[in-house]
Amino acid sequence: MITARHLTKTFHDQKRGAIRALDDVSFSCQPGRIFGLLGVNGAGKTTCLRMLATLLQPTSGTATVAGYDVMAAPAKVRASIGFLSSATALYDRLTAREMVEYFGRLHGMREEALGARLNELFVALDMNEIRDRRCSKLSTGMKQKVSIARTLVHDPAVMIFDEPTLGLDVLTARTVLSFIAQCGRQDKTVIFSTHVMSEVEKLCDTVAIIHQGRFLGEGTLSEWRERTGLRTLEDIFVRVVEAPR
Repeated sequence: MITARHLTKTFHDQKRGAIRALDDVSFSCQPGRIFGLLGVNGAGKTTCLRMLATLLQPTSGTATVAGYDVMAAPAKVRASIGFLSSATALYDRLTAREMVEYFGRLHGMREEALGARLNELFVALDMNEIRDRRCSKLSTGMKQKVSIARTLVHDPAVMIFDEPTLGLDVLTARTVLSFIAQCGRQDKTVIFSTHVMSEVEKLCDTVAIIHQGRFLGEGTLSEWRERTGLRTLEDIFVRVVEAPR
């Protein structure tokens, strides 16, 4: 469902010159599996995901998402994905229900199907108590839940989560992670980007490591353990990113 081929992104800064945020990255993600993209802050994770979501254009290379090329058919890609970042932005005067309904209508959903999907999401994310509360009155965690619901209201085949638990309390983060795991079990293609090792260990079928814009490898946790001789993901990650190359 997702194939990235030699994705490269270079930004130009007047003082620093050319900055290569992503350098020749290739990988693929399959339905029914959660693909973990692990890296420190600034490693290039968000740049990569924004190119997959057509928010940024690659400097070189390309990718296909749900069968559509991100450069040739960006509108088709956007209709096929749900993209959630840690930067939550909601319209304060709408209620949680109104916010999700609005995005469902933007996706062309019929009212009956929209109502059923909204109920499904509000139960799964434990949001029924805030259905009619204005977004301005919601906590950070509740706002993130509304963002997840509005992002996935059209039930996309591909789901991209960019550090979705950033800044959340333990209980809210647990609910969010449980929901993402459920998406993987529903045969969705899920990319989960984070720098939190424990989240990757709990959720991800495949773990990919990215560092300083470069893709350093991928595999199951068992494969990484066999490859490095180490047990914990934290130790594996440090070994991989600090290896001479």
